[in-house]
This record gives sequence, C-alpha cells and structure tokens, in this order.
Amino acid sequence: MVDLFLGRVLVKNNKDQDELDTEQEIVLRLQNRILMLFFASAACENCQEFLPTMSDFFTRLTDEFYVDRSAQLVLLYISLDRSEEQQESVLKELPKKSLFLAYEDPYRKELEAMFAVKKLPTVVVLRPDCSILIPNAVEEICRLGPDCYRNWQEASELIDRNFLINEEFDEKAGRSFTDVVRRQKYKVEDEKKKKKKKKKGWGGGGDEDEDVDGGADATGGGW
Repeated sequence: MVDLFLGRVLVKNNKDQDELDTEQEIVLRLQNRILMLFFASAACENCQEFLPTMSDFFTRLTDEFYVDRSAQLVLLYISLDRSEEQQESVLKELPKKSLFLAYEDPYRKELEAMFAVKKLPTVVVLRPDCSILIPNAVEEICRLGPDCYRNWQEASELIDRNFLINEEFDEKAGRSFTDVVRRQKYKVEDEKKKKKKKKKGWGGGGDEDEDVDGGADATGGGW
C-alpha cells in the first residue's frame, strides 16, 4: 500500500494536523500494515450513525488502554464531504491516530473512482501489497467488532512484528521494497570478496584492495 501513497501527503488527525510528506515517513507509517480506507461524508446520515462504531473499532485495536500492543492497522479517512467544515466535523469524531487527505487534495476523488465506491459509508480494507482484502467492511465491523481484525490478519499474510529482526524493523522506513533483495545480493557479493581476500592474504594485490574498497562504497558500506 506504500506505493499507493508515495508522492502524496497524508495528514495526522492530531491537534496540529502534522503532515507525512516524505517517502521515509510514508513507508514508516504504512509498510506491513492493513489499511482501512474510510469513505464517508458528514452529509450522509448512515455515515453519521456509523462514525461512533468506526471510531470505537479502531481505538480498541490501537489504543494501549485496550490492547498490550497496537494492531498493525491504519485508518485513513477519505472525505467525500461538500465542504472543509464538514470534513473537520467528521475528523473530530475519529481517533487522533487516524490519518486523512487534505480537503483540497484531488487524490480523494481518484481513490473514490479507483475503488469504485458506490455508497457511503464504505471501508475498503487493503492488504500490505495494496490488493483488496474486503471491498466494504462496514457490515463486518458492525457485526463482529474488533474480532474481525484476526480474520484480516490471517488473510492478509501480515508479517507479525515479533518475527522481524530488530535492526530490520527499525531501519525499514529508510528502504524501499527492493532494498531487502538488494541488500541480500550485496551481502553475498561481499562474502565472496572476503573469501577471495583471505585466500590471497591481507598484504597482497593492491588492485584487489581497490576493488574491494570500491565495492564497499558502491553498496553503501555503512549498512
């Protein structure tokens, strides 16, 4: 889902409405998470009725008051409101940990068309790879509440954070999806160079040393 929002600006639903506008910030916030795209409008009566349920659902899965560890879940409000004031009225009812697109951002309408939103409210649930897990989860959220997250987690092949190496998890924000493959490739190449160097001995082959140094620079020797 990261690719879906790279180059875009996501806004935090906090007091200062901080913006996530760099690739690193977007990756850190979205990678390896299930994303709920919440399409709604203040002018929609059904949306108004669903808002408390949506807010409670997300809060109970992400607020440490209710859970020991926050679910790998992101809520992004896609406003289909008729004015910025209407959008703000909806945001006031949503958790502070949720995100939204600015009212003036035309990408809101693009997403509406992209996911063929026909009625409001609609909650499109996306896997981490951007594929659609549930076209509209409103009925499921109302029926099962937070329990449905377990089903989503199993169906989305989400990598549990407990199984991520600390270094990999901490640094993932600075890398793209191809970086893991690239890093492994360079790791293998570096191991080959080390074996060659051991065979020749540390003191011999000035050209060999230059190649090794150059290779380290090319691969970002500080990994």
